[in-house]
Amino acid sequence: MKEDNPNSKTVSPERRNFLKACALSLGAAAAGVVFYSKEPVKRQEGKIHVLKDHRVVIPGVYPKLCIVHGKDVLKMVTAAVEKLGGISKFVEKGQRVLLKPNVGWDRQPEIAANTNPEVVAAMVTLCLSAGAKEVWVTDVSINDPFRSFARSGIEPAVLKAGGKVKIPTENDFLSTDLKGEILKVWPVVSFLHQADRVINIPVLKHHSLSKCTLSMKNWYGILGAKRNRLHQEINISISDLAAAVKPTLTVMDATRVLKRNGPTGGNLADVSAENTIIAGTDEVAIDACCLKYLDLKTEDVAFLKIAEARGTGTSDWKNALRHEEFSV
Repeated sequence: MKEDNPNSKTVSPERRNFLKACALSLGAAAAGVVFYSKEPVKRQEGKIHVLKDHRVVIPGVYPKLCIVHGKDVLKMVTAAVEKLGGISKFVEKGQRVLLKPNVGWDRQPEIAANTNPEVVAAMVTLCLSAGAKEVWVTDVSINDPFRSFARSGIEPAVLKAGGKVKIPTENDFLSTDLKGEILKVWPVVSFLHQADRVINIPVLKHHSLSKCTLSMKNWYGILGAKRNRLHQEINISISDLAAAVKPTLTVMDATRVLKRNGPTGGNLADVSAENTIIAGTDEVAIDACCLKYLDLKTEDVAFLKIAEARGTGTSDWKNALRHEEFSV
């Protein structure tokens, strides 16, 4: 893929301004991983914000979790959401919808380090079909965000589907009380505060520290500041985020699964084609359901046990939740 040239006349004003603002914070790390910023957030004094509860009430006649297998991503995502009640149950006309995929890495889609762009585009399409005023797609990338959004295929897929890519600048964060054990007041991307509905679109993959990165871990991508310091208590941090962020819906991308050497990957031999979408409204249940793809059990994943003990959701998805599994 041809990379953008910051000196080209074709570079948009938005991109040029962002690059100027962040140029001083660029740095290189080992193994070819470029960390975009050591401190991507300007310190803000004043008001401390609180996150909205973006959940909606869905009638009990619908399942809380749905597993769909197939090879047509749009059909799979559509079928999953339809089985959960339909997109109109989650998104109303005139609303601003924020989609939060994993776009952390400057990797091609086949590597499965980021969410499959087809899954993101499918959700943009569904939200717009429900009458959403705008559909925003954001993440606080670890690598250079413009390269990550472009090379992952997510930026072109979102734009083609009619959505808007919102790459945070240093001014796009608000001090937010996450009320956690580790995560207390922290800079959170402002788009999360501005949206009427929030949909989590993580990718199912291995993680070297937490053993897996799934629905709850994906919320690391709303945070600014030095997130790596949270790794010292990573399982508590993930559980704090899971309790703080209350999304409208979660759509797990298990079309391609990075089974080893996560979260960045880099070798196609580590990727398994599972051709699956797992959607629902209980993120603990979704994450527990995903473990089989990584040869893990609930007792292997500390943040699942912590989140369940806090009442965030249930890991016993087979018995505790009404769920459906089918192919399209």
